[in-house]
Amino acid sequence: MEEDKPWALVSEVEGEQGHLEELVDIVQQHFQIVCCKELFKNPALYGPKIQALLMWKYYPAAEPSLLRLLPSLKVVCSGGVGIDHLDVPFINSLGVKVANTPGVVSDSTADLAMGLLLASARKILEGYQNALDSLTPVKPQKLMGIEVTGSTLGIIGMGEIGYKIAQRSKGFDMKILYYNRTKRSAEDEQAVGASYCQSLHDLLRLSDFVVIAVNLKPDTVGLIGYRELSLMKPTAILVNISRGQVVDQDALVEALQSGTIHAAALDVTHPEPLPRDHPLLGLPNVLITPHIGINTYNTARRIVEKMVENALAAVKDLPVPNEVTLPNCQA
Repeated sequence: MEEDKPWALVSEVEGEQGHLEELVDIVQQHFQIVCCKELFKNPALYGPKIQALLMWKYYPAAEPSLLRLLPSLKVVCSGGVGIDHLDVPFINSLGVKVANTPGVVSDSTADLAMGLLLASARKILEGYQNALDSLTPVKPQKLMGIEVTGSTLGIIGMGEIGYKIAQRSKGFDMKILYYNRTKRSAEDEQAVGASYCQSLHDLLRLSDFVVIAVNLKPDTVGLIGYRELSLMKPTAILVNISRGQVVDQDALVEALQSGTIHAAALDVTHPEPLPRDHPLLGLPNVLITPHIGINTYNTARRIVEKMVENALAAVKDLPVPNEVTLPNCQA
């Protein structure tokens, strides 16, 4: 019976901040849903009913002003892996659990990392723009790219996403270096032909391509700055699919303008989107996409299914499969 289903809050259906309509059907199999607009119109009616907050692309934001309208809330379920947008200790202090969706986002994010790497190396966007411009003669020499096959790839952050990037890179016969807090097992390294670098600086000096795939934590904010960029090859390309704050963007602009590095391909910036007058947007050797690493229909479906699984467990007072615990978020 519909009236027996627990209630869940979503930002909206469709719209810029909303769930795709076909994915809302997955939620509605198990929950009665309320959109933020409805909640704010009548918080006394809907607020006490809501037991799960389903966050898609950071919305609805789990801010104190919203959470205090939801006295029966049991869980905040965030789509994706990163939790830097969540104040986990505060949410937990309200007696509310936090869950994310690890595992299901790794393939699509790794795919995009390789797409950005290839597009930047082979000047695909510039070639497309040249092909569209009938008034500009084709100048192949202007579209000379960097060879990907046989080059050296440095992966910063060898978690699940980083490892899947390594798997894909093996198909290009790339030499794979990685820097991580912990060394992967010998079996993992052998499977993709990866070599561990104890020093980030060694990885930067040796790599033709550097892909950043770390989580955003206090010790990774500004991980790549002036010093790190100066160590890279002048022919190197930096690819960031983690978080914008991991790279010092002022330092990146200077490195790109001066030729310290060849190019950058970014799926993440800080803020998102960048101000329209930000210098990164005007540089010819920068490729930027609007944080679309998880934007495939298959991945979106798996994310929503995982969110529903976590939410159902919470409202039934069962162990939440992907609960983010305080020790983990502090690690």
